[in-house]
Amino acid sequence: MYISNITVFMPSVLTLIGIPGLESVQCWIGIPFCITYLIAIIGNSLLLIIIKSEPSLHEPMYIFLGMLAVTDMALLTSVVPKMLGIFWFHIPEIYFDSCLLQMWLIHTFQGIESGILLAMALDRYVAICYPLRHAAIFTPHLISQIASAVILRAALLVAPCLVLIKFRLQFYYKTVISHSYCEHMAIVKLATGNIRVNKIYGLFVAFNIAVFDLSFITLSYIQIFITVFRLPQKEARLKAFNTCIAHICVFLQFYILAFFSFFAHRFGSHIPTFIHILISSIYLLVPPFLNPLVYGAKTKQIRIQMVKMFRL
Repeated sequence: MYISNITVFMPSVLTLIGIPGLESVQCWIGIPFCITYLIAIIGNSLLLIIIKSEPSLHEPMYIFLGMLAVTDMALLTSVVPKMLGIFWFHIPEIYFDSCLLQMWLIHTFQGIESGILLAMALDRYVAICYPLRHAAIFTPHLISQIASAVILRAALLVAPCLVLIKFRLQFYYKTVISHSYCEHMAIVKLATGNIRVNKIYGLFVAFNIAVFDLSFITLSYIQIFITVFRLPQKEARLKAFNTCIAHICVFLQFYILAFFSFFAHRFGSHIPTFIHILISSIYLLVPPFLNPLVYGAKTKQIRIQMVKMFRL
């Protein structure tokens, strides 16, 4: 593919090449991506239907799970259709402003997902460490406030990335993005000007969200484990652990993939580019795909309702 070396002022259109080095097999890569997308949409939709239709699931943990399902579907839908358009229909072009919007949506939804995982950890902390006060603390009003704070934090932290690109970076030495979607650093690296501010702010947002959320999730589970191990009966300990297993699985796979993708993209210069892009794409696809499967398998109430639904 030809890449122009001429400096372009505020390009109106950018080109996403998909997975560099694997262009010849992208049509085949699109098949598991599409299947994963469809399963994730169906699985998360079923979760929402079950949570909404079953009054016994109208509890904070399941409300947060419903929020996570909506976020997962929105994240996938902002990425996968365009990705499949590149892989299958050879439509790599995307308007510059549309690319910025996709970038904002992707990173905002990732920030929201991290915030929801934190809220779920705090819910488990209160439920296990202060069970008699759980209903009084996690009121519908507090849940609404947490949801608003999670959404606003992510949206407002990511928004300056748009401003910094739109108004600081006006000249670009190429308009071809070596990626399958519009990722922040992939766009920034196209610019000819000083991109240090953009890099620093991108790192600030990533660490602000990840380190803050990860720290409080870790502290919550340390307190949970201390409380659980102090329980005198083995059955009580197992029951308490079972309420956390699904969240721990989701939390671990989200952050392990997130950190691997983040550090590989920025500091893994010795790793082939196609590995970077594949890992980044898998990071977006796998958590929304696994979340309903993990909660469906590990949460008894959801499993029971799922069986009832398919028996009808």
